[in-house]
Amino acid sequence: MKILDGLELSGYIKERQLKQVRALRQSWRVIPRLAIIQTIDSPVIDTYVRLKQTYGDDIGIEVDVYKLSQSELLSKVAELNDDELVHGIIIQLPLADTTQTDAAVNSVAPEKDVDGLGLKAAFTPATPMAIDWLLAGYNVDLIGKTIAIVGNGRLVGAPLAKMWQAMGLNVTVYDDTTLDLVSELQKANIIITATGVPGLIKRDMIMPGTTIVDAGTASEHGKIVGDLSDEARELDDITVTPLKGGVGPLTVAALFDNVIRAARVVADRKGQQDL
Repeated sequence: MKILDGLELSGYIKERQLKQVRALRQSWRVIPRLAIIQTIDSPVIDTYVRLKQTYGDDIGIEVDVYKLSQSELLSKVAELNDDELVHGIIIQLPLADTTQTDAAVNSVAPEKDVDGLGLKAAFTPATPMAIDWLLAGYNVDLIGKTIAIVGNGRLVGAPLAKMWQAMGLNVTVYDDTTLDLVSELQKANIIITATGVPGLIKRDMIMPGTTIVDAGTASEHGKIVGDLSDEARELDDITVTPLKGGVGPLTVAALFDNVIRAARVVADRKGQQDL
């Protein structure tokens, strides 16, 4: 078994980002700032938010967390959109009322939509970018491969499929309407799963030599688990992300890459004004 260690890769990216943020602060007097809006109290969500706060601290980016009711969300987004000191805004999903998700993510100014979820967002969504980085970092060639994406959600499956299909890759998306997931996945060289259904992917779905990226997250018995079953992880002829330290660390790194890019636009604008 070969492990796709996203934590190791994220360490190299973090070093590069630290230098970029230092340059923004010292040369341009721009302090990159990310605002996170959280509307649900949940141990899983709290964990993700803390990870982002810690990462921001490590590379010198200010991270402000706003815990508020969903009824206050749009007015807070409008306020942050107008705040020139805020470079990135993310709405921590899911919302209590999921019917309002589209309105919420599209309310974020495109140039500050560092999660890349709005229709006019200026940035690539973080998790698809992280998966792309992870596979590239371990020299997993996607060209000519049969790629299965399990789950068609807005955070991972849908944007990843769109990105890879635009690159001309052979991608098929499967969801809960798929009639025979077992036989379909047995044809795949690469499986990306992001459903949040614990243990969905069983060992009989996986053929020898398959590369598997488990981007699914759920809470089960007080711990965070993925889509890949324990028995599937015991296969010795696969390449797979670990239970911890796979896509997650790189997703955070990709998010902050977008924040840095957003802050760099402001720095460039300031530089032009100085000419």
